[in-house]
Formats: sequence, structure tokens, C-alpha cells
Amino acid sequence: MTTTTTNTKKPIIFSGIQPSGTLNIGGYLGAIKNWIYLQEQYDCLFSLVDLHAITIRQNPQQLQKNLYDLLTLYIVLGIDPEKNIIFCQSHVPQHTELAWILNCYTYMGELNRMTQFKDKSQKHASNINVGLFTYPALMAADILLYNTNLVPVGEDQKQHVEITRDIALRFNNIYGKIFTIPEVYHPKIGARIMGLQEPIKKMSKSDENLNNVLNLLDPPDTVTQKIKRAVTDSATEVRFDEINKPGISNLLTIFATITNKSIATIEADYCDLGYGKFKSDLAAIMVEFLMPMQQHYHTMRADMTYLNAVLKRGAAAATERAEITLRQVKTAIGLIC
Repeated sequence: MTTTTTNTKKPIIFSGIQPSGTLNIGGYLGAIKNWIYLQEQYDCLFSLVDLHAITIRQNPQQLQKNLYDLLTLYIVLGIDPEKNIIFCQSHVPQHTELAWILNCYTYMGELNRMTQFKDKSQKHASNINVGLFTYPALMAADILLYNTNLVPVGEDQKQHVEITRDIALRFNNIYGKIFTIPEVYHPKIGARIMGLQEPIKKMSKSDENLNNVLNLLDPPDTVTQKIKRAVTDSATEVRFDEINKPGISNLLTIFATITNKSIATIEADYCDLGYGKFKSDLAAIMVEFLMPMQQHYHTMRADMTYLNAVLKRGAAAATERAEITLRQVKTAIGLIC
């Protein structure tokens, strides 16, 4: 079996996606497309953060399916398991062990200020659990275990990197330089993709309105239908204006990021052609992009031996690194290793 090789002289990047739903075009354009670029320049660890997912009640069989689906999509979209460490968060027990230790260096007031806890508490009022409240300590452990230099996150996750930095600095001030202080990485490519029916809200895996999301595994007719039915304004001018024309601006962002064309070029190409022609062409482009990826996905998804080998190899590589950091932490605070 091939061993994943890494170059620790490169800056280290850690990122992950929750297996809490089907990956959509927003997740690809906002995260994974950028990861493909990053893997050539950085030492990357990409995790399936399943422990974060269970802060919300999950169907066990569906969660396991989602994990394998997401792993397969990582690979077929271009995340090379020979160049990167790809692993399940729950397969590396150092994440939860360090999370408990970090809980003891995290203040209630800091956790009370976390926007995501407030948002998820409102959405899941019958299940406001302790894990949801202490989620940032686990995310801090995810990042700090690997001496992470850079964390590629969107605006909605920047607060978690900020609290990670606060925890790490607090710990280092007490015990010396144990943790590397991570920085937020601002992607050079990638985009924030909004809902097709609600273009003022970010496209989400957990959205119950299926017409609002464009899933990477949607069949061609569904892709075409969703794009043609996407909300726009009553005008016909294909022009980027997020304030006054959020719907067409979102579609322009998708078009530009998929084709690597500038928005200005696309605006010029569709000058006076109207929304109908623009949506029809965008649908055709999306189908052309998704079809070969989906074919590759279905072939790989059936090869459970290969997928499990990727996870086993990734967990071993991640565990080796994580254990070094955890032993340093335990020694620093006086635990016997």
C-alpha cells in the first residue's frame, strides 16, 4: 500500500466538512475547489468532521452513508489522497482527548458569544446539548493538534479560528510555546454561493428546501430545472449587483467560478440576451461539469475496499502527528504520559 507523503517544511493547512448532508455546488466552489489549489503548495490535512455533525441528531445509517459519499466526492473532485492526509475525525482519538483538556482553558463567556451556538440553538431548540456549546473547543483541538499554520474558512467560521487563537495563546502563556497560533487563510479562488430560491442566504447542506440547493449528485434534468427556476428579479439585464439583484448576481458567481471567466466578461457576453438564455447556458455548463464527475463518483463509491484503505491510511498518518502534540500538552500540564 502506498504511504501518504507529506512535506512538513510547507505551511500546514487543516480543513474539514461535516457529513451532515449532501455536498452541493456551494461546498465545492466555496471550499473544495480551493483545496485542490492548496494541495500543490501546502501540507494539507482534510477531515470528515463527523464528531461535529453529531451535535445535531443524526440517523446512524444515513450518517455513515454521508461519510462515504463525502469521502468519495473529496477524491473525485480532485483531493488526492496520495498528496494529502484525508481522514475521519472520529478515527483519531486525540481530537476528543485534547478537546477535553482545552475545555479546561476555555471560558464560559467566550462560548456564550459564539454565533453558531446561538443560531443552532434556535434551529434545534429541543436539543440544545453541551456538545453544541463546547463545539469550539473540539474545533480548536482539530486545528491545534497538527501545528496548523492556516485555516481556510468562510466568514461564518472565522469566529471559531479567533477563539482557537485565544485558547492557544492562553495555554502558551501559561506553559510556554506548545501550540502553533493559526491564521485565517483567505482563499485566492472560491466563492460564497447563496441559495437558488433564497439568494440572500448561504446555500446549505442542511436546507430542507431541495430547490434551494444544487447538489453535486443531482441528475441532469434536476440541475437544469433548478437553475431555470432560480429566483431572479423582474428585470432582464444580466448584471452583477448583490444588493439590488442578489439572484442573478449569485448565478453569475456560479457561472464565473465554474468557467474561470470574469464576471465582467460574462456580463458582456450576455448583454441584451436576457435571463432565459443566460440560465439555459449556465444549466448546460453545470451538466457538462457534473456528468463526468458523477460517473467517476459512482464507480469509486462502489469500491469499499479502496475507500476504507484511504481512511485507514489517513487515520494512521493523522494519529502519528496528533499524538506528538498531545503528549507535549499532557506533559506540560503535569499528566503522566
